[in-house]
Amino acid sequence: MTLSICIAQLNFVVGDLPGNARRIVEAARRAHAQGARLLLTPELALCGYIAEDLFLRSAFMAACDQALAQVARETADLPGLTLVVGHPADPAYCAQDVREKSITVTRRANAASVIREGRVIATYAKRELPNYQVFDERRYFAPGDGVCVFDAAGIKVGLLICEDAWFDQPAQLTQAAGAQLLAVINASPFHGGKGREREARMQARVRTCGLPLVYAHLVGGQDEVVFEGHSFAVGADAQIAARAPSFQEQLFTVEVTLPQDAALGLVRESFARAGFPGLDSPNPGPLQLRGELVPLMEPDAELWGALVLGLRDYVRKNGFPGVVLGLSGGIDSALVLALAVDALGADAVRAVMMPSPYTAGISLEDAREMARHLNVRYDEITILPAFEAFKASLAPLFEGRPEDATEENIQARIRGVMLMALSNKLGSLVLTTGNKSEYATGYCTLYGDMCGGFAPIKDVVKTTVFRLARWRNAHDPHGRGANPIPERIITRAPSAELRSGQTDQDSLPPYEVIDAIIARYMENDMGIDELVAAGYKREDVEKVTRLIKINEYKRRQAAEGTRVTHRAFGKDWRYPITNQFRS
Repeated sequence: MTLSICIAQLNFVVGDLPGNARRIVEAARRAHAQGARLLLTPELALCGYIAEDLFLRSAFMAACDQALAQVARETADLPGLTLVVGHPADPAYCAQDVREKSITVTRRANAASVIREGRVIATYAKRELPNYQVFDERRYFAPGDGVCVFDAAGIKVGLLICEDAWFDQPAQLTQAAGAQLLAVINASPFHGGKGREREARMQARVRTCGLPLVYAHLVGGQDEVVFEGHSFAVGADAQIAARAPSFQEQLFTVEVTLPQDAALGLVRESFARAGFPGLDSPNPGPLQLRGELVPLMEPDAELWGALVLGLRDYVRKNGFPGVVLGLSGGIDSALVLALAVDALGADAVRAVMMPSPYTAGISLEDAREMARHLNVRYDEITILPAFEAFKASLAPLFEGRPEDATEENIQARIRGVMLMALSNKLGSLVLTTGNKSEYATGYCTLYGDMCGGFAPIKDVVKTTVFRLARWRNAHDPHGRGANPIPERIITRAPSAELRSGQTDQDSLPPYEVIDAIIARYMENDMGIDELVAAGYKREDVEKVTRLIKINEYKRRQAAEGTRVTHRAFGKDWRYPITNQFRS
């Protein structure tokens, strides 16, 4: 006895209900033609994850119900195929369908429906609702309290949704209800190492409940979060039996087999239940799972894949024809240019070099070389006339005061105005090129180099920027060419080039120190005294943590950026701007 399961590891779009329904139907038809008899879609696949306050709109919930009905109607002619479709369920839907399945839902639920031959035969409401990091599920959903076990080709499949599988009770209750296999559908945002963490947690789940499981995961970017795919299956021995690729759409197949003697045991069991004497009902034995086993990605390749997918989906899903960025000859803009070309192709990327009186000749040379190597549209626009005009206009107001950061910021803001003008005229999205270390310490200019619509490396600290640049020069993951970043850009001391002889370290501790403090203080909530006890200079700790606190007002006005750590500036970080706490 064999059950072929197809995991629809697909890139759904939030709010595109007709399009998402169509993709599910197309996947069902392809899976059925290939012999699959169970199709699993990811969590909330029908409406897209994360839909946020769309869940509060009755029109949105009604449209979700209509889309679910469309999927059921358009797959009614696929005999023997069972679909599991993730969707939100509104109160009216729950009152009609969920109540019959002993699931109590007082308001909308994060749900999944089991569909067969045009009918919803069961609906399950997620029991465990996460409310940490980027998750806000308790804002929108009420927890379910039921169990869903359904038959697929003679095998009893128990349904869980994402966080349910991270706790003991939902799996134990599902096993007690007769499940032989767990189907776990998910939308779990990426951060470095998250895929390995998921696998380890699901292996632990198999050990505690004794049931093998199939884990169906979403792929794609949604605003600041990325879902990497990486669906997988865990056998009854708690070993990874199959693994889908990361950052790619795929209809991924897992074959589930009941050993011959176990299958015979099930036949005997069914006869015994029918009242025939003398037929014992032996333990059915473990199911066997197998499928393609794609190797795990190396960490830097995984990080690059997340950044590329996050940028690509933000641009394409929001309908921008391309992107434009300021190319300075420095490491950050160089890395963003390489990312943009990998994500979108050279034809969709435009780079603009805007030299000032302080721009080094080697910066111009390196920017030209990189643009030529990547074959992107490249322009040079001097900011000197505009800079002199600003200084002349402000001279009466600044009389008697020396030049300082004010004049530096004027240069950055002129560049921001020019890039935004190109965006207005051409429709392209402006990419900002700041990194996490700069956003943390405020080493960026509000309405200047922070101008733009998306910040691809906003969650990448400076030391990782250098590491990724070297990794990308050594690899060609998207066929865009090797060594895109000139070596001199990587080896030069970082500088904003807003005054003569300037380097970043004139006013900041070394980036190795900054990034270590960010990791411990911002990402993991260590206190100042703890950092000092760990060996960091109190002077450095107090300076960096003070900068993090006083620059919150800047970050509130910053563009979205791809989240690749477990705590990014954005939904993960919610600190008050007006704040006198100093530890």
